[in-house]
Amino acid sequence: MVVGVLTVELVIYEARSLKDKRRVLQSLKQRLRNRFNVSVAEVAHQDVWQRATLGVAVVSNEAREVESQLDRVVDVVRGTPQVSLLQYERELH
Repeated sequence: MVVGVLTVELVIYEARSLKDKRRVLQSLKQRLRNRFNVSVAEVAHQDVWQRATLGVAVVSNEAREVESQLDRVVDVVRGTPQVSLLQYERELH
């Protein structure tokens, strides 16, 4: 069994309140869950309007599949117009 963990740091420039931020993040998290069958949660910066850190986890029996899926998650985050990707970190266990 291989567990992949992705930490994604984001900026949401258009957020003017926590409500704006939550709306954008909820949409992104649901899209990732539906498309890739991953677990997603906001893991840091919960009280900051324009910053967010998401944790994404995926489990598979092959490391190559986990890496591929996490790469596709990063691509979707990069392609989301409401957020800017600051950095990401990927770990396999």
